[in-house]
Amino acid sequence: MTAQRFEHTINGRDYVIETTLVDPDRWRAFLISGEGGPTALMPFYGTTPEQAVQQLTDWLKLANKPSGLEES
Repeated sequence: MTAQRFEHTINGRDYVIETTLVDPDRWRAFLISGEGGPTALMPFYGTTPEQAVQQLTDWLKLANKPSGLEES
């Protein structure tokens, strides 16, 4: 299985994201828990690992936006 790991800090929180190839042009990105396994959060998909990770990180930025900040 082809897998890649990415580490991102989003709104002050550290995340480990793993991508796996599920079809020739389809990658799945999901969060890795502290124990090293996937979390219950739904996966995000893209045609490249980077695209799948970008979709997941975009969602995390919105979902974990600090309160009191408005989007401009």
